[in-house]
Amino acid sequence: MRAITITQYGEADVLGLAEVPLPEPGPGQVRVAVKAAGVNPIDWKIRSGAMAEIRPVEFPHILGLELAGVVDAVGEGAGFAVGDEVFGWSDTGTYAEYALATNVIRKPAGLSWSEAAALPIAGETALRVLGELEVKPGETVVLHGASGQVGRIATQAAVALGATVIGLAGASSLDEVKALGALAVQYGDGWVSRVRSVAPDGVDAVFDAAGFGVLGESVELLGSPARLITIADPSAYAQGLKFSAGGSESAAVLEDLVARGLKLKLGSSYGLADAAEAHRESATGHAGGKITLTFD
Repeated sequence: MRAITITQYGEADVLGLAEVPLPEPGPGQVRVAVKAAGVNPIDWKIRSGAMAEIRPVEFPHILGLELAGVVDAVGEGAGFAVGDEVFGWSDTGTYAEYALATNVIRKPAGLSWSEAAALPIAGETALRVLGELEVKPGETVVLHGASGQVGRIATQAAVALGATVIGLAGASSLDEVKALGALAVQYGDGWVSRVRSVAPDGVDAVFDAAGFGVLGESVELLGSPARLITIADPSAYAQGLKFSAGGSESAAVLEDLVARGLKLKLGSSYGLADAAEAHRESATGHAGGKITLTFD
């Protein structure tokens, strides 16, 4: 089968198209003919070597964590049939024509391949952090990066819970954030005073999904670091603040996400051979929606 592999750490041009053996599913696994694969910042961070100390890989390595596609082969006890349309997390890399998976569910007819491949990581992250923050109905949550994929899902979930969300985003994204049910506030210098103007009684929690160096001011806004979590600013470790990384890859999480009917925003779609271009766009931080690789 064809796959994009890396044989060393480096820039995007280390991504190369190669022929690799077709994987065989073990007990509980399915082999999926991939129709779409999510492209995430962790992919190019692994590729560059930035994650080598905490998430080393063996070469050659196939990147990619999220997939949507059609079951092609079934391992013992997997609970699926050949031809089932599924999505979820991969046990192998998803930048490939075929991948093995355990934590997948059947894809609803209303979700496109790209939408399904875009949902698992952002959705799990958003719900996990809202849970860690113990957000309750009637509370006010500040969400940095509300127009990003995690931010969009977290905004919708928190609003559905009955919380007030103050969503920080760039000027061009404020209308989108407002449409998700949030009080939209522009980020940048003076953001604290703008938040205070729309929340004069204070805020209860801060969810940083952007990583724009706002942790110190966020603590000031809250008055305490107890209910502040970032998923994007590693300086949290040095500041004694909570960085949330890693969660539950499970079918139950996927079922929960589907049941909520969350709105996604898709960005560019690239073919398998153009994975390097997908990485370059992702690394700009201005994709404007979830990037996917799509397969004919």
